Amino acid sequence: MDNKTMLDYLAALSANNNREWYHAHKTEYKAATAQFEELVQALIYGIGAFDPSVLHNVPKELTFKLVRDTRFSHDKSPYNPSFRAHISSMGKLPIPVGYYVMIKPDGGTFLGGGLFADMFANATAMVRDYIAAHPDEWREIISDAEFKKYFTVKGTSLKNVPAGYDKAHPQAEYLKYKSWYLEYPVADEEVCDSERFLKKSIETFKVMKPFNDYLNMALKEFKMPER
Repeated sequence: MDNKTMLDYLAALSANNNREWYHAHKTEYKAATAQFEELVQALIYGIGAFDPSVLHNVPKELTFKLVRDTRFSHDKSPYNPSFRAHISSMGKLPIPVGYYVMIKPDGGTFLGGGLFADMFANATAMVRDYIAAHPDEWREIISDAEFKKYFTVKGTSLKNVPAGYDKAHPQAEYLKYKSWYLEYPVADEEVCDSERFLKKSIETFKVMKPFNDYLNMALKEFKMPER
């Protein structure tokens, strides 16, 4: 089996990003969605081998809709032509952090992890405080040779170290961050080969685990805001 059904559907949706086309191609949508959910199930089992906290998840509950919220966006195209899922101990909530997969044609596919959301000021503060208190552990994780082969830490960042933190702190650079995440890009041809892609994804997520564990220790007391 290959993952071409997904990529072909998303490429077609990208070229025809309108409601008429979307509703006229529901059969293709269903086939592509089924293929993505199969992939997510295989990822749950694969990640579960080194992180059993994800094993209870149901693929359908981890995926994000293709429909975009265009209310505050200049881009009024109604769909986001990508399949996305977040696999963590608490499902698809951004916290606790977990393993993120985005399938998007033309080189947009990536495997991610960490804290992408920087809209939770208290989550940012918790991670900063934890890095300030545990700098050696942080340095060990991000300077590990295997980690560096796959990742560099990304995130939105302030210009200066925020007030209340030591400007000369050994991890001062990372105290400026408001989010801390990882992205590992995957080429379309690698995505198409489903066995190779699954194997690569599981290997990549395994290398990511200590980083996620560190952030989740920092975010242990975090409560999602009430809606």
